[in-house]
Amino acid sequence: MENLQAYIDQHKARFIQELIDLLKIPSVSANSAYSQDVLRTAAAVKDALLSAGCEVVEICETPGYPIVYGEKNIDPKLPTILVYGHYDVQPADPLDLWDSPPFSPLIKKTSLHPEGAIFARGASDDKGQMFMHVKALEFMTENEQLPCNVKFMIEGEEEIGSESLAWFVKQNQEKLSNDIVLISDTGMISNTQPSITTGLRGMSYVEVEVTGPNRDLHSGLYGGAVANPINILSKMIASLHDKDNHITIPGFYDKVQSLSATERNEMAKAPFSLDAYKQALDIKAVYGENGFSTCERTSIRPTLDVNGIWGGYTGEGAKTVIPSKAFAKISMRLVPNQNWEEITTLFQEHFNNIAPKAVRVKVTAHHGGQAYVTPTEHIAYQAANKAYTDTFGVQPLPQRSGGSIPIVSLFEKELSSKTILMGFGLDSDAIHSPNEHFGIFNFLKGIETIPLFYKYFNKMILEKQS
Repeated sequence: MENLQAYIDQHKARFIQELIDLLKIPSVSANSAYSQDVLRTAAAVKDALLSAGCEVVEICETPGYPIVYGEKNIDPKLPTILVYGHYDVQPADPLDLWDSPPFSPLIKKTSLHPEGAIFARGASDDKGQMFMHVKALEFMTENEQLPCNVKFMIEGEEEIGSESLAWFVKQNQEKLSNDIVLISDTGMISNTQPSITTGLRGMSYVEVEVTGPNRDLHSGLYGGAVANPINILSKMIASLHDKDNHITIPGFYDKVQSLSATERNEMAKAPFSLDAYKQALDIKAVYGENGFSTCERTSIRPTLDVNGIWGGYTGEGAKTVIPSKAFAKISMRLVPNQNWEEITTLFQEHFNNIAPKAVRVKVTAHHGGQAYVTPTEHIAYQAANKAYTDTFGVQPLPQRSGGSIPIVSLFEKELSSKTILMGFGLDSDAIHSPNEHFGIFNFLKGIETIPLFYKYFNKMILEKQS
C-alpha cells in the first residue's frame, strides 16, 4: 500500500501515546469496583473509532457491559470485514509482583524488545492488539486506501465469559453480517518468525465449594475427628490426574481427536527451544501429560488446572482452626469435538461422586466455549499469509494456540462466519500475569500488516467472484 510505512513513521509517537492513554484506564470487568472505568474505556474506544474514520459508532447497551459498534461502508458490492476485540482487562493481582504500577504504562527496553515495550495491564491482551486495527483503519481512510467495508465490534466482557456478546450477536445478525471475522487476540512465534493461529482450545470454567462443619472449629478440640474441607478438597483435586498426568474424569477423553503422526511431525517443525522455554520460566523441568511434547500439551491436548484455592485462616500469624469451607476455581482447556457443556456436566458428576460423606460439595459453572480450527486453505488465511510475508519478509507458519476465545465458535454458529486470527503478541508478553507488556515493534508491525490483509482479501474475493 502506498505511503503505509511513511505514515506509520510519521505518526508512531502519537499512536503509542494514544495507546498509553487507553491503558491508563483500569477496565477490569471481573471486579465491580471498576465498573465506571470499564464504561469510560468504552467511551474512549468510541471516540477512537470516530477519529479513525468510522461513519457510524454506537455504544450498544447489553445485559452487562456495552459493546462498541462501528462501521465504514464504501460499497455494498465489496467484501465486509468484521473486526472483533475487547476493551476489558484481567485483574492486575498480585500487585506486589509488578515492577511498575499496572495502570501507569511504562516503556522499557528488554532483550526481546530493544525498541522498547509498553508495560501495563491490557497492553497485549487486548487493548494494544485491538488498537492496531483502529490505527490501521485511520491510515486507510485518511489515504483513501480502504479496499473493503469494515465493521468493528469491541466488547467489555471477554475476560469474564462474553455472555453479553452472545446475546448481542444473536440479536444483531443482519447488522453484523460479514465475509470474514478478523481478530488480533493471539500471538506469534517470534519477531523474526511470524505465525498465524489456526486453532484455539475451548474451555470450561467452574468453581467448587466443599463444606464440612457448620462453623470453623478449634483444631485441637476437633482435629482428627471432623473432616477438614481443605484437606478433603486437596485430595479430591489431586485425584483428578493419574501418575501419567492423564485426567481421570470418566468420559473426559471420549471425543478428543488424535492427530496423525504426519500432523504431529508438521507441528514439530515450528522453531522451539525447550531450554529457552525453561529458562524463561525459571523452571528445571517441564511437566505434563506423558507421551506428548510441550508444544502438543499446550495446543492439541485438553488440560485441567486449578486457578485459585482458598479457605481457612490466611492472615498474619497463626490461628488454629478447621475451616467450615474450602474453595477452588478450576479451568479445563478443551480440544475440537469436546463440548464444553458436556465436559462441565462430567466434571460436576465426577466431583460429587468422589466426595466423602463427611462433606458437602457444590460445583458452580461460570462460563465456557468450544474449540475452533481455521482451515489453511481459506481465502482469509491465504490473504493473511501474504500480508505477514510482505511485512516480515518470511512466510508465517500455521500454529495452534493453547488459549481460548470462546466467541469464535459463536461467530461461526450465529453469523456463518469464519475467523482469521492475526496475532502479534509473544508468549513472553506475560498476559494475565504481573508485568504484562507489548512490544512497540509488534504494535507498529500490526498496524503495518493489517491494511495489507484488507488489500489481499479484497483482491482474492474479487478474483474468486470473476
